[in-house]
Amino acid sequence: MHVNVTPLPDQSALHGYVGQGDFLDCYSVASDMSARAAAQVITAFPGWARGLLMVRRIVTAPFGLSQDGPEADDKLGPFPVELDTGTEVIAGFDDKHLNFRVSVYANGSRVSLATWVHPHNIGGRIYLAAILPFHILVARNALARVAKAEPLTTPA
Repeated sequence: MHVNVTPLPDQSALHGYVGQGDFLDCYSVASDMSARAAAQVITAFPGWARGLLMVRRIVTAPFGLSQDGPEADDKLGPFPVELDTGTEVIAGFDDKHLNFRVSVYANGSRVSLATWVHPHNIGGRIYLAAILPFHILVARNALARVAKAEPLTTPA
């Protein structure tokens, strides 16, 4: 199970969000899991990641940042689902300091997890810089969990 840094898949609808100065990263792992199933594994955070989210909640509460995301009929963890095509799920929301979306893209042999962030102001850029090391750990761990959750099927 090797998590790779990769470009955003060419077919990803997340390309439509990306503008000058935005943050975008993408990781992928070998897996035949569907995008929705992988997204559910990804958002089932392990205890240490839930602990980081609790610290985030405490630190950001005085700044009025969203803690649980907006209400929505379809959510993955705290993230409202904006698009579900079967091969890609995009979830996220706009907040005071930044807009963000995560994409889980599955092509039958690989699952990619991409994160797009558009900071609105200096507060958003500071926040992004502060959480980036933790984001990388969480994203890589999430895809490692996807790879372990369902082994690749091999033709007979």
